[in-house]
Amino acid sequence: MTADVFTPQPMILSDAAAEKVRELIETEQNPELKLRVYVTGGGCSGFQYGFDFDESSQDDDAVINNNGVRMVVDAMSYQYLVGSTVDYQEGLQGAQFIVKNPNATTTCGCGASFTV
Repeated sequence: MTADVFTPQPMILSDAAAEKVRELIETEQNPELKLRVYVTGGGCSGFQYGFDFDESSQDDDAVINNNGVRMVVDAMSYQYLVGSTVDYQEGLQGAQFIVKNPNATTTCGCGASFTV
């Protein structure tokens, strides 16, 4: 008898997010830039998402590619983000990168913070 093994799904960088990152990289004229996604303590729900551009990646970073655009996530943040999709949306609240996180048990109204 074998036990079922849970294999978490990797993170996804959506096509819309990858296209926006590509536009921003072209504007900066720096092809080495990568979208860095991270989690920090704080926010109204306990943790909050952060986004930045980074020229380098660390040895323990997860690297997610979509059509030549790279997203990097540090090992500490990855444990909270595994299975998530990073997307880009434009709407009434403005234009923003968002995280669709299946690990979040609660989120705040703006979607910038969460609890696991």
